[in-house]
Amino acid sequence: MNLSGVDLNLLVALDALLAERSVTRAANRVGLSQPGMSNTLSRLRKLFDDPLLVREGMALVPTPRAESLVAPVREALALILHALDERTGFDPSGDRATFTVSCSDYSVLMLIGPLVRRLAAEAPGVTIQVLPRSPEPVRALRDGEADLVIEPAEIMPDVALPTQRLFADRWLCCVWDGNTQVGDVMMMETYLRLPHLVYSMGRGQPVSLVDQHLTQIRTPRRIEFTVESFLLAPFLLQGTDLVTLVLERAGPHLQRTAAVRFLEPPLQLPPITETLYWHPRRSADPAHAWVRARIGEIAAELDRAG
Repeated sequence: MNLSGVDLNLLVALDALLAERSVTRAANRVGLSQPGMSNTLSRLRKLFDDPLLVREGMALVPTPRAESLVAPVREALALILHALDERTGFDPSGDRATFTVSCSDYSVLMLIGPLVRRLAAEAPGVTIQVLPRSPEPVRALRDGEADLVIEPAEIMPDVALPTQRLFADRWLCCVWDGNTQVGDVMMMETYLRLPHLVYSMGRGQPVSLVDQHLTQIRTPRRIEFTVESFLLAPFLLQGTDLVTLVLERAGPHLQRTAAVRFLEPPLQLPPITETLYWHPRRSADPAHAWVRARIGEIAAELDRAG
């Protein structure tokens, strides 16, 4: 392929087509007319000598060649934009930027909420968009779907990504304050007998860290209720004998919203280490580095508070 004859705007259009899988939506995304995007798709097909998108019923489906282009095209565009960005620094008081963060609602409670309040005072032009936890966080960073990922280090795959340790937390049992099945101490017999409410990322996702540990020590729990939101748990415990596990640092927040109490688990559970991840291409981005530093400051304050 002769690169001297390639219009880089075609890559922008290709990225939109592969993401939207619709000529009309891709046209809207890049500001072209629908006939204009159809013409661009024809040029792309000639350039790559491949149909790229084929119709199956009412949908456009990418060919294997198109699928192989998704990540490199998105990364190439990100590198080009970074190279063309003339900023050598970041002025939080006046510059504008948007960052997408993939994390749990626990991380939103502990980190993103305080971050948004800090940004309102220090960087009013910075916007945070929160995405639900991604089942493929490494791919989300690679493809530019997320600028930052916050996950426990214990569940992230072993990949070479830049990281920043934020803070550690430990598990506590949580029950409705009126649960008469549980006394002042959570006994192992009670813990195994009572029904459990658990937090999950969704169907088909890996078993939680806690259940992996319980399986290893051959102490499975009786799961009766599964939710995808950590913050829903205290409300669903009300009026039931359900037991759940929550992270200790979230406890005071949860007690302000529901009548719950916390007890030490009857067995030793591994702690979690909340960790910040990003793609290497963003390491030198001044605005990205500034936001990472603010998240690190908030985490340090949590650590100092105990």
